[in-house]
Amino acid sequence: MSDPTHTPTENARRVAEPSAVERTRFSTMPPQRPTPFPGRNSAGGGFAVRRLGRGRILSLLALGLVLIAGLAMALSSLSHGAGPSRVTMPIAVTLTVFLLAVWAWTSTGLDDTLVAFLAAIALIVTGVLPASDFFASLGDETIWLLIGAFVIASAVSSSGLALRGASHLLRFARGPRSLFHLTTVALTLTAFAVPATSGRAALAVPVHTAVAAALPGRERVIRALALLMPTVVLLSAVGSLLGAGAHIVTDQLLRAAGEQGFTFLSWLWLGLPLAVVSSHLACELILWRFTRRDDRSTPLRMSATDIGRSASTAVTGPLSTMERRAGVLLGGVILLWATEPLHHLSPALVALIGAVAAVTPGIGCLTFPAAIKRVPWSLLLFLAATLALASALTSTGAAAWLSSSALAPLRGLGAAGAVAFVLVVIAISIAAHLLIPSRSARSAAIVPVVIALAPALGVSPMAAAFASTAAAGFCHTLPSSAKPVAMFADPDIVSGGFTPLDLRRLSVLLAPAMFVLVAVFALWVWPLMGLPLLL
Repeated sequence: MSDPTHTPTENARRVAEPSAVERTRFSTMPPQRPTPFPGRNSAGGGFAVRRLGRGRILSLLALGLVLIAGLAMALSSLSHGAGPSRVTMPIAVTLTVFLLAVWAWTSTGLDDTLVAFLAAIALIVTGVLPASDFFASLGDETIWLLIGAFVIASAVSSSGLALRGASHLLRFARGPRSLFHLTTVALTLTAFAVPATSGRAALAVPVHTAVAAALPGRERVIRALALLMPTVVLLSAVGSLLGAGAHIVTDQLLRAAGEQGFTFLSWLWLGLPLAVVSSHLACELILWRFTRRDDRSTPLRMSATDIGRSASTAVTGPLSTMERRAGVLLGGVILLWATEPLHHLSPALVALIGAVAAVTPGIGCLTFPAAIKRVPWSLLLFLAATLALASALTSTGAAAWLSSSALAPLRGLGAAGAVAFVLVVIAISIAAHLLIPSRSARSAAIVPVVIALAPALGVSPMAAAFASTAAAGFCHTLPSSAKPVAMFADPDIVSGGFTPLDLRRLSVLLAPAMFVLVAVFALWVWPLMGLPLLL
């Protein structure tokens, strides 16, 4: 609906050219779950109502099963048995609260961060989790790592360096295939500059707008490019520890369980090959499925000047002062992260130094208040709450109980059982986006169970958790499955975008491809690179 305070001409211009706030709102808003469509009085309304009713019934049944399981564990804890298989009251409370949190993430419209906080409060009130442990999680090193990384990303984004770099890379395109693969390279590189998939997608929106304006009359290519950008943003995130909040969640959960965890360099070593292969594979699938042979054979040429003119931004000529500062800042921070074994400065300290430099007058790119506004505090609070939950799972012995008791009958399966376990984990992680739209919430729900169950089958918890997190990068089936997908599916943000039907057509091909690809890496590639699958 048009804004009554503006003229029709102004309203049309505002729709055609989304504001900066509209383009970046997905990078700062907390994860939102779409409101179900209400039943309509049309011929299809009854079917919608019946589907909604069945969904509510299944949700209530799941809640009932969780409560029954919690009651059974509580009653079992009152017995006087002994041994590692005995359920204690703290274990029963912790597992019940965790299962209730998973149920709320999958079956309700409550905000993911709110659910995590309610779960943490429940553990504190019942005496399972010390309040001091919960408050200490807010000062965890990984929280400060993300704060610093988001401030640095804000500086790079505001400087205009990202659009300039993309425009100079895309000018080498000579056809749709080279354009798409060069775009894939550019978006993969942003995983090291912006620590959030939604923020990277927001950076890609003006690039798509500029390229679309430089390709008049090529609607299929423009639509396929709109489908490519969020796809690559999501798949290439696995290349960096800071590529998605889910990676930090996984690393926190591993460390809370007593595992070594990942450094920036070790995650880069393992994740970047998968990011490159999966992104370019998706690129070829999109070209094959959504463009015709004559589209791909028709040459095209675009210059940096064309892209800059379409984006109304200067991308030619010498670098501006802000662009030079942003380039030096980003390059220095990435270099220090990658060389941590040489100087032994923690990634969080490096990020903090970079963030302070980014907002310091004379050497920075933006002001401190502007940088703080771009930090997604909801995500940081969610990470702190999930860290407290992970601490409770470990300290109460709930994780050990799951490992020693729940899968005890499966220990004799040997290597076959280990492989089957990893394949099931990958499949569940790929499909979980249909129930839990938030990528961080998916890791918070799945990875603790994976870490607890893996040792019982002789599987390395780090390998299983990494495979699960990598597989969770696929979340393309619905516009609501991921914020980057929702952004490019919104016609008010991206014109000439794709439809939900296009997403389903892509998912039919990409989901099995990602399953096979992650399985190959988990079973053969990563063990050769230093991450063994078996203990």
